[in-house]
Amino acid sequence: MPSGVQSISLMGDTLYTPEVSPELFDDQNEKFLEALADYRVDPEDAENIIWLGRRAAYLGEYREAIQIFTEGTYKVPEDPRMFRHRGHRYITLRYFDRAVRDFERAEELMRNMPDVIEPDGLPNELNQPVSTLKSNVWYHKGLAHYLNGDYQQAINTYEKSLNELDLTDDMQVATLYWYYSALKRGGQDEQAGHAIENVTADMDLIENDVYLNLIMVFKGLFDPERMMEVSDDSLQNATLWYGIGNWHYMNGREERAIDIWNQILSTDEWAAFGYIAAEAEMARDSSTSSE
Repeated sequence: MPSGVQSISLMGDTLYTPEVSPELFDDQNEKFLEALADYRVDPEDAENIIWLGRRAAYLGEYREAIQIFTEGTYKVPEDPRMFRHRGHRYITLRYFDRAVRDFERAEELMRNMPDVIEPDGLPNELNQPVSTLKSNVWYHKGLAHYLNGDYQQAINTYEKSLNELDLTDDMQVATLYWYYSALKRGGQDEQAGHAIENVTADMDLIENDVYLNLIMVFKGLFDPERMMEVSDDSLQNATLWYGIGNWHYMNGREERAIDIWNQILSTDEWAAFGYIAAEAEMARDSSTSSE
């Protein structure tokens, strides 16, 4: 692809390297250069490869990140993290099938390994990681299936995570959000209701409050229209708006859902999961309408 182009959207639009805000760029670029220096000292080291790829992605260089993780799959082919992180960035660039294959490979490699906390590259306010290698593999694998419209596969993946892992409250809420959505979209309404019945508004979360608030909308406890108010966090807006649009869609208000999803697509947050999900919905709607 030409310089500055990362991928093509599901709607056929060119996705250019996103601009990083000036206040974040200096910090992230410095960390990228540190990771690059470490890599040059020892380019065979798995940690050096992982962090170089992650730092490239935080600067919006997703294609470069994929190339780095691909290099890692050859240098340390038994390390599931290479496939976990490459799969994540395949989702970013809309290669959902490739992402699923990477997560399946990561599953195979980590099957007999103990789970480990995954350090954050963009730490939360408490600098406290809320996820693990296995929870991230299954979370993102389920998401890739969901974005593909393979709701039963998404359900199966999320159930594995919920049943087999000791998830933090943050990770449990995020997983339940997508699990509920997959169940509803798959026509399993009763099971969807049961899935979130123990989620309460007073849960003390570190970073996934948006998903918690959306679950409260699903339960009829929060007003979705009040939550549509624009915040300063455009990434959060994409997540929130997709969820509210999805709530309308799941309750038969397709026109309102499409209006909200189009609102997301008018922003520049094309790497956000909420944006990608809205784009996938609109691409399916366009495909169905043209048949």
